[in-house]
Amino acid sequence: MKIGLNVSLDPSRRSSDAQDFDSAIRRKIVGQEDAIEKVTEIFQMFSAGLNAPGRPVGNLLFLGPTGSGKTRVVEAVAEALFGDPRAVVKIDCAEFQHSHEIAKLIGSPPGYLGHRETHPLLTQEALNQWHTDRFKLSLVLFDEIEKASDALWQLLLGILDKATLTLGDNRRVDLSRCLIFLTSNLGAGEMNEVLNGTMGFARPNGKIDSKIDKKMSNAAIEAARRKFSPEFMNRLDKIVVFKTLRPEHLEKILEIELGLVQQRILHATGNNQFVFSCTPRVKALLLREGTDFKYGARHLKRAIEKNLVFPLANLVATAQVKLGDYIRIDLNEEGIMTFVKEAEGALVPVLLEKYGPEFASQGAAKAGRHVGRDAAASGGPLIDHK
Repeated sequence: MKIGLNVSLDPSRRSSDAQDFDSAIRRKIVGQEDAIEKVTEIFQMFSAGLNAPGRPVGNLLFLGPTGSGKTRVVEAVAEALFGDPRAVVKIDCAEFQHSHEIAKLIGSPPGYLGHRETHPLLTQEALNQWHTDRFKLSLVLFDEIEKASDALWQLLLGILDKATLTLGDNRRVDLSRCLIFLTSNLGAGEMNEVLNGTMGFARPNGKIDSKIDKKMSNAAIEAARRKFSPEFMNRLDKIVVFKTLRPEHLEKILEIELGLVQQRILHATGNNQFVFSCTPRVKALLLREGTDFKYGARHLKRAIEKNLVFPLANLVATAQVKLGDYIRIDLNEEGIMTFVKEAEGALVPVLLEKYGPEFASQGAAKAGRHVGRDAAASGGPLIDHK
């Protein structure tokens, strides 16, 4: 035993697991640093085994306008932990606007009509279904909590404080290994007023400064305090106000979404896998059409589906694009989007880079031909986004 040591410790350091967790979320989420920091902090506390006993691992309320990424953060956490964005027990609070509808969540008590036919959503089996040997953690999302009835809010008081729930048939549900997320659009109108007081989508100098961010955050929190009781607010570990997405955020989100479209194509059934790239002019067009303050990133997704995915689907359906083709997407002089096949057999190099030799060999087998130097000689990188 050594005594008299004077070793300085650094409580700000993160474990390798927490660093990997943080990096995995940041690859999918743009512009919401506060949410990522808080989720990573809770994850490290859980990994260290120091979360408070008899309470959920964390209770987080996400506020902000639609399309700012509240639900997407929860899905990104599920992907980082379990490899699947669906590894979340999602409860749509719009389905619980009346008190009697709470039976859909906890089941009907014995003696009530339809007791045996009403299967509760929030059971221990539902919570534990994604547990692994490494992470025995459950993610629960109460989406758009402001739409729920008072009966659900009263139920949440016990869940958020004691991490227990009694079902209609008197079974007990333990939520002490749950990370609970609540999302709400409360304050979105007030945040819009703050923005429109000085600007439309952006300030005259093109920036949203810290003062505007602070005003918007205060407006959202005040709206939540008016809606929810002090008992409810006191049970929350953190209230995170999601910031309005700036143009630079939307540019990064565009790259992520284009990568997801490419992933969809590579995982398509049949022999229709191909690779594509978009020129900077196409990306600028998608950003122009996909920038809408009211709808956030959702409007950008719609622009990609309309201008990119639907035309690519038509090319596949009419056999103009086949397995292994490389398609370059550009704009002509009239500003109309053009789709040009620039190479065949380009699929395998991309699969090698992204997924490794095993996936690439499967793609080559589907193509039924060897990919030689011709694909590499087609010029430039096959995909200009990741």
